[in-house]
Amino acid sequence: MVDLEVLGKEERQKGLNTVKSHHSINDISKVKNVLTKSQCLVRVNPIHEGSKEEISEAIVQGADILMLPMFKTKEEVSYFVDLISGRAKVYLLLETTQALTRIDDILTVAGIDAIHIGLNDLSIGLGLDFLYEPVIGGLVEYMGRKIKATGIKFGFGGVSRIELSRNLLSEHYRMGSEMVILNRHFRNYKDKYEEIVLESNLKEEVEKVDCFFSSLSEASEVDLLCNKLLLDKEIKAQITRIKSE
Repeated sequence: MVDLEVLGKEERQKGLNTVKSHHSINDISKVKNVLTKSQCLVRVNPIHEGSKEEISEAIVQGADILMLPMFKTKEEVSYFVDLISGRAKVYLLLETTQALTRIDDILTVAGIDAIHIGLNDLSIGLGLDFLYEPVIGGLVEYMGRKIKATGIKFGFGGVSRIELSRNLLSEHYRMGSEMVILNRHFRNYKDKYEEIVLESNLKEEVEKVDCFFSSLSEASEVDLLCNKLLLDKEIKAQITRIKSE
C-alpha cells in the first residue's frame, strides 16, 4: 500500500498516536516494480479539485487498486468510480459519521469492489474514547451486514501479532470480514528497515495469523460468541485504562 492521503489528516488526528505517512506519487512505480504476487493499493486524498489528475497519475504509475478516504456522500463515491473508469479496482475507506448514516445510499453506487471500515477517524468523529468502541457497540457488524448483503467485500481496522489478536480475529471471522491491516506491533513500532528485520520475522508472524484464522472454520457459533464476549471485556478494560490516565 502506498498512502498519499495528507489533506486534512494532520488536523483531524492532531496529538494522536496514529500513522501519518510521507509517501509520494512516485513511490507507486517503485513498489509496483518489485511486486510479484501482490497488487499495489494506493490510498489517494479525499475528493478535491485535484482528484482527477491525482487518480490518473496514480494509475499511470501502476496502481492496481485505489482507495478513497473520508468520503461523506453517495455523490463523492460515484464521482470517484467515474474518475477511475474501470482502470483500477475501487476500494472505499468508510470512516466518517456521514458515510455511516448514508450507507444505504452509498451502497447503491455500482462499481465498488471493497469497503474497509476505518476505526481511527470513525471513532474520532463519533467522539469515542477508543478506536475499537464501534466494534463492541455493534456499528461495525451493522455496516458489515449491509455491505456483505450487496456482495461487496468488507473488512475493518487492524490487528496486532497473534498473541494479542485472537479474539479480534475471531470477531473478524464471525462477521465475515475479509480484510484487515497489519498494525505497527508487527514491526515492534520500529521505522527503519534495518531495525524492523531484527525485531520481527514478518512472514512468520503473518503465517501465524493465517493459521489461526483458518482454524476458526472449526469453531462453533457458541465458541465465536464466547470469543466476542472476551473481546468486549478486553476493549472495555482498555477504555477504563484510557479514562484513568
